[in-house]
Amino acid sequence: MTTKYTKEHEWIDIDGEIGTVGITDHAQEQLGELVYVEVPEVGATLDQGDEACVVESVKAASEVYAPCSGEIVEVNEDLADAPTTVNEHAEGDGWLFKIKLSDMTELDEFMDAAAYKEFLKELDE
Repeated sequence: MTTKYTKEHEWIDIDGEIGTVGITDHAQEQLGELVYVEVPEVGATLDQGDEACVVESVKAASEVYAPCSGEIVEVNEDLADAPTTVNEHAEGDGWLFKIKLSDMTELDEFMDAAAYKEFLKELDE
């Protein structure tokens, strides 16, 4: 499994043609305590950059965009009852949805963990 990161602070674990998507730990820290997560519909087909779901915190609501094109094949239904799971385990149990990737070349533009860490340092400067 390979994990990639976007400049929009999303992560995607790639396992074959399935990508598991969530927001990064940095993103959840910026949002604060989450109070609601609206996941996409299973079966929905999204293009890269389409709005996939919404996370709402005590500070603000924020859209999460599809990092890659494809079909939603599974969503994390546990988040309806426990949205703070994203705060506690953003890059693990707080995953948002799984997408069947339709264009693997879209992954080429993403960062690995080391590059994302450097990206965050640049944001702090």
